[in-house]
Amino acid sequence: MDLLIPAVGLFIISFVIFVIVFLVLKKFAWTPILAVLKEREGSIADSIASAERVKEEMAQMKAEHEHVLAEAKAERSKILKEAKDAKDLIISEAKTQAQAEAKKIISEAYSAIETQKMAALTEVKNQVGTLVIEVAEKVLRKELSDKSAQEGYVKQLAQEIKLN
Repeated sequence: MDLLIPAVGLFIISFVIFVIVFLVLKKFAWTPILAVLKEREGSIADSIASAERVKEEMAQMKAEHEHVLAEAKAERSKILKEAKDAKDLIISEAKTQAQAEAKKIISEAYSAIETQKMAALTEVKNQVGTLVIEVAEKVLRKELSDKSAQEGYVKQLAQEIKLN
């Protein structure tokens, strides 16, 4: 049983040594350890505060980024709409100009056709006039006394003439 119950003298000496070691540790080790822990606690708190600040700045930057992105998308849409409107305007102007040019070419063609038609008619009239004069000349050269012979001769000449 002596093993389980320590002797009183041993207990007192152990208690005195414990108190001395406690006081020495308190003076030389405990205070610096607590100071280091306080410093560490302060730096951790500063790091947490800094991380919170960075987190808030990141959230703000994200909001600004989304705002800038939305503005860029709106600007892109606006530019695309303006480009489409410009394209439609250019196409419309080109169509209008092409139609005007086509009308001008068609009217010039009609004018040229009309001019050629008039020239052809004039030429035909001149040829008819020449033929009439030749027929009249030949009829006059033939005997003028016999009317039935003149009519027969005119019919014969009309059959001989071929129009172009």
